Amino acid sequence: MTITPENATWFADTFARITDNVGQAVLGKSNVIRLALTCMLAEGHLLLEDAPGTGKTALARAIAATVQGTHKRIQFTPDLLPSDITGVTMYDQAHQRWEFHKGPIFASIVLADEINRASPKTQSALLEVMEENHVTVDGTRYETERPFMVIATQNPIEQAGTYRLPEAQLDRFLMKTSVGYPSREAAVQVLAGSADPDRTKGLQAIIATRAIGEMADLVKHNFVDNAVLDYVQRLAEATRETPESRLGVSTRGTIAMVRAARVWAAAHGRNHVLPDDIKELAAPVWTHRVVLSPEAEFSGTTAETILAKALSTVQPPMASGQR
Repeated sequence: MTITPENATWFADTFARITDNVGQAVLGKSNVIRLALTCMLAEGHLLLEDAPGTGKTALARAIAATVQGTHKRIQFTPDLLPSDITGVTMYDQAHQRWEFHKGPIFASIVLADEINRASPKTQSALLEVMEENHVTVDGTRYETERPFMVIATQNPIEQAGTYRLPEAQLDRFLMKTSVGYPSREAAVQVLAGSADPDRTKGLQAIIATRAIGEMADLVKHNFVDNAVLDYVQRLAEATRETPESRLGVSTRGTIAMVRAARVWAAAHGRNHVLPDDIKELAAPVWTHRVVLSPEAEFSGTTAETILAKALSTVQPPMASGQR
């Protein structure tokens, strides 16, 4: 079923209402909220690389409250075990049977705080659930909730005692961005409400979780012209062919871009994707997928530099298909 202009208008209006509601708790961060919601509706996961105290937990709580979902926070530490995330099977003596006790991964919005502090084995357990959307314990399969989004964080400053996420695992995150510090105006509003700093407590749900699933299903059919798909592929190839990169955008990365662009276009009230949508999403969707060569890294080249070069050299299609 192709999205009609009326469907796109409804989607954009609903998306805007969700953004505004979350924005009551996360002040002055409309673009970050829109990226996070795009990630959720594209059924992907978000990586936030940010300093402590910038509102990452508030963002996760606010989204969960707005979509009438559940929220869990996992503080990653070196001694965290995979079962601490997925759950564990325990024997119930009263009923003389084994019962599975679900872990915190079974929530609508899961905040994986400082993911790089856990061991690679524990990181892999989380990333496997993110990829498969289910947990298998003792041969029994347990599905995660829908919507299901992991918002993982890592501190870019403190690296002592951390385990860097391998490039193959970074590729599993649909987007990577940062919340950043608020503007002066927003910071003053935060300070004015410092007597009760948790603004998520007063948020009201404005949409049911089932409706979020329906929005995610609807936007999968947003139209993408072959010329736009070719543009995405040419951009990805440009990041692979440049001598500054050791690893460019993968096929998984191009698929992620198309999924995100479908949502981004619908959030702007369109039932078709434009090349401009690809340009706007290039940084959050692709930056963490580009791995620099040692020489380029030493010379100060960044993944953003490589993406900017690709966007400037690869010509977008003159006109995209519309419906």
